Amino acid sequence: MSAKCPACKKAASKDGNKVYPFCSERCQLVDLGKWLNEEYRVPGEADESGGGSEQGQGPGSSSNRE
Repeated sequence: MSAKCPACKKAASKDGNKVYPFCSERCQLVDLGKWLNEEYRVPGEADESGGGSEQGQGPGSSSNRE
């Protein structure tokens, strides 16, 4: 089975390819880098509060400590 690599658009074979759907480890790492640099984003629900992120609500905030 073969498909196009999402990074470079070359043919990527599924048989014996541990980085499928990518054609190579390089293309896989390029794609990962784009996710980590926030070039790709998954659409989410709109923030109804109207202001940016809420501060003090993270895992290290004092309001979450017991």
